[in-house]
Amino acid sequence: MKGFLKTLEKDFNTIKIDKEVSVNLEAAEFMKKYPKETIIMENISESGMKVISGICNTREKIARAINTDVAGITQKIMDAINNPVPINDFKNLGDCFDVSKPADLNEIPILTYYLRDGGPYITSGVIIAKDPETGIRNASIHRMLLLGKDKLTARIVPRHLYTYHKRAEELDEPLELAIAIGMHPATLLATTTSVPINVDELEVANHFHQGEMKLIKCETVDLDVPECEILLEGRMLPHERAEEGPFVDLTDTYDVVRMEPVIELERMHYRHDSMYHAIMPAGLEHKLLQGLPQEPRIFSAVQNTLPTVKNVALTEGGCCWLHAAVSIQKQTQGDGKNVIMAALAAHPSLKHCVVVDEDIDIFDAEDVEYAIATRVKGDEDILIVPGARGSSLDPCAKPDGTTTKVGVDATKPLDKLEKFERVSSSI
Repeated sequence: MKGFLKTLEKDFNTIKIDKEVSVNLEAAEFMKKYPKETIIMENISESGMKVISGICNTREKIARAINTDVAGITQKIMDAINNPVPINDFKNLGDCFDVSKPADLNEIPILTYYLRDGGPYITSGVIIAKDPETGIRNASIHRMLLLGKDKLTARIVPRHLYTYHKRAEELDEPLELAIAIGMHPATLLATTTSVPINVDELEVANHFHQGEMKLIKCETVDLDVPECEILLEGRMLPHERAEEGPFVDLTDTYDVVRMEPVIELERMHYRHDSMYHAIMPAGLEHKLLQGLPQEPRIFSAVQNTLPTVKNVALTEGGCCWLHAAVSIQKQTQGDGKNVIMAALAAHPSLKHCVVVDEDIDIFDAEDVEYAIATRVKGDEDILIVPGARGSSLDPCAKPDGTTTKVGVDATKPLDKLEKFERVSSSI
C-alpha cells in the first residue's frame, strides 16, 4: 500500500490530520467530513499507529490502481476474473514485518463509527482461508466486531468462507485463517469479486499486478497471504457463535444483529510504520468496493441479450447496489426493455435500472437525468415489476424479502432520432 500511497499524494487530494483523534467516533467524523479524499490521521489517542482511509473511495483512484480509466474498470475486472495468474513469488515473514508477537488487538486503532454500533469494527480486513476438502484458497473482505484482545466475530454470508467454515465444523475442527489489513487497492478489489469457488481471488489480484504479486508465508497457520500493513493469524472456531451488530450497511441504515462465528487469534505482525486502513461504513469506499465487482456480472448478462452493450455502472447514489445505469448502442426498438430484464435478473439485489444511449455518460448523474427527462414517456418506457425478490439491504423490502423493481428505458426511439439530437454535443 505504501507504494500506491505515493501515487495518491502526487495525483489526488491527501489530507493529513495532526491533531489528536480518538478511535471512538472522532476518527469517523473526519472520514465523513472528507468523503472523497484520502485522509491520514497521524495522532491516534489509543494507539501508536496511524489511520488511513479513502485509498479507493473514487472510481478514479480505483482505475489508477488497476491501470485503466474509469470507463475501462468493468472490462478490466472481467479480464482479471477470466484470466487469473498463479503466484510463484514468496517473501519471508521477517522481511516484511518488524514486530511478531501474541495477538493483542488493543494495539491496533480499531474504530467505532456510529453511536449504536455493536462495538469497534475492523472494516477493511481480508480473511484468507483454505477449503478443508480441496485446499483451494479464498480471500474475501468481511466486517469483524472486536470481542476481546484476541477475539473477533465476523459477518459471513453463504459464499466461499461460509462453506469452508461449515466443512470444518462437520469435521469438528477449527478453520485456519489469516487476516490482512492495509493492502494495495488492486488486491483489495480482487478480494471483493464474485468468482467460482474453485478460483483463487489472489490470482485475480495477480492479474491486476501483471503477474508481479508476492505472497508472505504465515508463521502459525499454513497460509500464504498478500503483502499488507498488519497481519493477524488464528482460527475460526467450530460451533461457537457471538452476537454481531448492529452495524451500518451500504444503505446508511442499521443491519440486524445476528449470531456469527468466533475467531480466536494467536499471532500478529506489523511494522513500526504500519498504518491501519479504516473503511467508513456506508461511505464511498465501502460502496465502490462492494458494488464495482457486480458490474461485470450485469455487463455479461446484458451482453448475451444485446452484444452492443457499452458499459454498466452501479451508481453511487444508489449505494452501488440498488441502482444501475446501462449504456447501449441500440439496434432495434425494444432493446432497452430487454436489457432492463437482463440486468434485473443478473444482479438480484438491483431495484431500479435505467438504460440509455451511448451518447449519455452513465458516470454523470446529471447526464442520466437528462436522458430520463427528455427521452422517457412514462406510459410506454417505464417497466414495473411488483413482488420481486430484492435486496436484504433495501429498507423498502417486505418481511418476505420482496420489493417492487422498476426499469426505465431512456433510449431514443429509432424512428425519430433527429428529434432527439443533442445540438451541443454535435458542435
